[in-house]
Order: sequence, then C-alpha cells, then structure tokens
Amino acid sequence: MTYPDVSIIPFNGKTPRIHESAFIAPGCRIIGDVEIGPDVSIWYNCVLRGDVNFIRIGARSNIQDGSVIHVDSPAPNKPEGFPTIIGEDVLVGHLAMVHGCVIEDRGFVGLGAIVMSGAHIESDGMLAAGAMLTGGKRVLSRQLWSGRPAVYMRDLNDVAITEMQRGVQGYVRNGQAHKAAVLGATEG
Repeated sequence: MTYPDVSIIPFNGKTPRIHESAFIAPGCRIIGDVEIGPDVSIWYNCVLRGDVNFIRIGARSNIQDGSVIHVDSPAPNKPEGFPTIIGEDVLVGHLAMVHGCVIEDRGFVGLGAIVMSGAHIESDGMLAAGAMLTGGKRVLSRQLWSGRPAVYMRDLNDVAITEMQRGVQGYVRNGQAHKAAVLGATEG
C-alpha cells in the first residue's frame, strides 16, 4: 500500500512492515526495523526511526501527532541495546518522545511526555502529560507517575482504566475515518 506524503525508508537491510489495516498519516517518516500491527494509527508528522535497533507497535495502539519513537544502540554493557516495544491498545499522546523503552499492553504516555532508554511502563500504567520517565524506572500496573523526573503519584481506579480504553477505541475509529479521508483526497 502507498501512503501519501509518508516516507517509508529501508535501512541496513530492514524495511518497515506495516499491517494493511493501519493508518499512517501524511508527514510521517518510518525508517528501518519497524513493525506496525493491525488497526494501529500513526498520526500526522510522527517519526519512527528503527535504525540502530527495532521498534514494535502492537494492535490498536496509537502514536499521536508529532511524536518521535527511537531506539538505543547495542553497547558493551548492554549488548542488545534498547529496542522500543509498544504493546497492544497503548495510547501515546501528542509530541511524546519514546526512546528505547517498553510500554506494555494498555499503557499510557501523556502529551509531551518523555520515556527514556531502559524505562518500562507496565500494563494499565500511566505517565502523565509533560512527565519524564528516566532510564531504568518502572511504572507498575495501574500506577500514575508524573513530574520531571517522574515519580509515583497514586494508583489508578477502574474509571481511569476504562477511560484509557475508551480512548483507544476512539482512536481506532478516528484513524479509520482519517485513512478514508486521506485516501479519498488522493484519489479525487
């Protein structure tokens, strides 16, 4: 499939693999060893650069406008480096920086937040808008972390978890609507 005004660039023998149901918005740059799963939405002007390690994004996750997803190279003290692994049903807010980390299924990264190499957000964990999760830190399941550097704030209740999942469902629907609009605009 071709995506209007999207750069999909093979690098070091690795070509991005994008599921046919995914929405890739105009302005995106996807480079190297990147795998994007079913019903994922990558919003306008995002960069996913899998040049020195790999990026994996699971089903129904969304990477919102202007976000950057990158990885960290192998090093003597960390021979596998730090890939970026994003599970299923993950929300990554606008202008987030996600770098060499793991975000498990149903994790949440707020607007403008930074997740650094070696950090980990467990399932149903939330990093607040503008927060910076430094390397080696771990947001446990159902916890909210906030601040720069981020620290534990409180546990999330069932209402917060339900709202995050409602957001995922909304982004899947909206991504498909945008995909139809973008493809319709290029055909007409």
